[in-house]
Amino acid sequence: MTEQSVLVVEDEEDIRELVSYNLQKEGYRVVGVASGEDALKALESNTPDLILLDIMLPGLDGLKICRKLKENPAFKAVPIIMLTAKGEEPDIVAGLNMGADDYVTKPFSPKVLLARAQAVLRRAAAEHDVSREEQGSQIVEIRDLMIHSGRHEVSVHGRLVELTATEFKLLQFLAQRPGWVFTRQQILDGVHGDNYAITDRAVDVQIVGLRRKLGSAGNYVETVRGVGYRFKE
Repeated sequence: MTEQSVLVVEDEEDIRELVSYNLQKEGYRVVGVASGEDALKALESNTPDLILLDIMLPGLDGLKICRKLKENPAFKAVPIIMLTAKGEEPDIVAGLNMGADDYVTKPFSPKVLLARAQAVLRRAAAEHDVSREEQGSQIVEIRDLMIHSGRHEVSVHGRLVELTATEFKLLQFLAQRPGWVFTRQQILDGVHGDNYAITDRAVDVQIVGLRRKLGSAGNYVETVRGVGYRFKE
């Protein structure tokens, strides 16, 4: 049985209780709240292993909560799965750009949600183990760009660049293989794992955001027309 904890942020009581019940059956410790404000209060006393976060919430919506958490060093590494009735691509991309790790649309099967939660938790644990093994020593330096895997930091000309978890993984994936050309699907698989439920159009949007944040170093990420992207050698 797992000892991991999950914070469920969902204003619809029946959905919140259904999700909580299925997680508790699998041994997860669950805290359920109905608003973004209540979520922030809950986080003051406990940091969960995973957050299931609805987008359409009263008061602070899920995207704003996600942004706040990913900008806070204390919660930046906590994986987030967005729950929402909105299935349009812009909403999916917005959630990912805020730093969400996955996205599940309503209505959903509790078994599918549980599987996605377990997959996200496994990825988070694996990344944590890798980070510990590296002990902050793995650094990729390319001209004026520095990527520090152990610290999860990126700097350009010595200036730290704030990236979401997804943007960092995307940059690291390409930079570790300079000159190699990857399709959008290969990038999705490399960054999120196989069978990630999102369109490859999201990669284009994330590349645009990544280039903008990197400034002059954004030119290192090249578009290979008709194929995908590569990091300039």
